[in-house]
Amino acid sequence: AAAAFRPPPRLKLQPPPSLLPRQATAIKTPPSDADKLARDRLVKTSVVLLVPSLAVGALSLVAFPALCRGMRSAFGVATLAVLSGDQGQFIQNFLSVIGILFSLLIGNTYAFCYNQQVMVYMALFEEVSVAKALLEQATLVCQGRPSYAGVLDDVQRYVDRDLKRADLSPAVLLSTRPRDDPLEAIMWQTSVGTPGAIYDTVRWLRRARGERLGAMQRKLPPLHFALLFLLGILEVCAFPLLSAGAATTVGAGALRVEAAMFALMTAALTLTLGVVVQLWRPRGSAYSVDAALAVMVEGLEDELSARRAAIRSSPADLPPA
Repeated sequence: AAAAFRPPPRLKLQPPPSLLPRQATAIKTPPSDADKLARDRLVKTSVVLLVPSLAVGALSLVAFPALCRGMRSAFGVATLAVLSGDQGQFIQNFLSVIGILFSLLIGNTYAFCYNQQVMVYMALFEEVSVAKALLEQATLVCQGRPSYAGVLDDVQRYVDRDLKRADLSPAVLLSTRPRDDPLEAIMWQTSVGTPGAIYDTVRWLRRARGERLGAMQRKLPPLHFALLFLLGILEVCAFPLLSAGAATTVGAGALRVEAAMFALMTAALTLTLGVVVQLWRPRGSAYSVDAALAVMVEGLEDELSARRAAIRSSPADLPPA
């Protein structure tokens, strides 16, 4: 009887369907305007950087042998042999001085432009955060009153005419007359008499706006980059001179190898200078703040649209304060 006894099967307890993990469904959302802008900026910057670099490299590869032969016929074989030997180390000192000047200038320029971009990003994040705080405070204070729609319009005007206008000079934006300033209109509608919390937020927003405009102001003139390109050209000018003298004793095989190395060097220099120039540009490149600014402003404009829709669906306005 003991051998015939079998224990009952164990029941497997399963959680209710509400607690079961749901299978993730891939929802494809169409790309937003900010994503399209970021992709366009990336493609445009890649083309602007790579196409000139490859073109300069190919041109240097083709023109290097002809340039060396032209120098050989112009200066003579004996003169080029003395220069390629460089017994007085004149060419070496020339390359060292130009190389040091070019390295110092382009290194400091890159660091300066990169730090400026970091300052612009930090200022934009702070300004957009304060603008959202201003929108929330204006909703709490003015919601249901006749001035609420005008305050929302002033915030939208500030976003369209100031925050999004990265194409205008910061000095032009800062020189706006007070009567055309939407922040002045917001203070007039909300803080007449005893200044309230909105007055402090608007003052904070003005300070963040000043930091953003100061960070976006270009500090380096175009002449600075012209000097960079000039130093780069001077540095590569000595290599055909040395190769023309060495080809008289080594042969044409070494000249082809030197032509390939010269093409790689000129392409790398062009690419480096292009990166620094793209960092210097305030807008229109993958290094600029256009894509991030579009994303931040898109969220702020969505909030403004939602609050306008709430005004249209509200039953009635409260009496003015």
